[in-house]
Amino acid sequence: MQQNNVFLFLLMYSLVFVSCDSNRVFDTYKSVPNKWHKDSIISFKVTPPDSTNAYNLFVNLRNTNAYRYNNLFLIVEMSFPHGKTIKDTLEYRMADPSGKLLGTGLTDVKENKLWYKEQVIFKEKGDYTVNIQHAMRENGKVNGVIELEGITDIGFRIEKPQNK
Repeated sequence: MQQNNVFLFLLMYSLVFVSCDSNRVFDTYKSVPNKWHKDSIISFKVTPPDSTNAYNLFVNLRNTNAYRYNNLFLIVEMSFPHGKTIKDTLEYRMADPSGKLLGTGLTDVKENKLWYKEQVIFKEKGDYTVNIQHAMRENGKVNGVIELEGITDIGFRIEKPQNK
């Protein structure tokens, strides 16, 4: 009985230790119901902690084996508090050449931390809005993928740059 308690304590301590993330400033996910429709925009409202320090920005994704593409195209738009908007079309590799999905995770759900912007200083005070939409196309087809399968969650993360 005492051996089980020691094991349980070590397990809990390990989970707390591993889950500590001192670089995280903002990190949240939103679920995608069944399939991600091309017109569905995932939005995040962000209030930066300050206007002097630089931060790294990431798009986080969780996907399953139902995701059948080697890459992912996203349109990411950031709206500033005073009306300025920056819109980027980004491409990310989602599988290696053999077709094995990239990302971390021991089950069929993989988590991907995708670079968005580096060393960003939020100079304007107020709320920023980040909108994320997929822009997938199939080779040889003009129309985009209407409903993207295999993406379960979309996230946005802001973190302090790691000291080197």
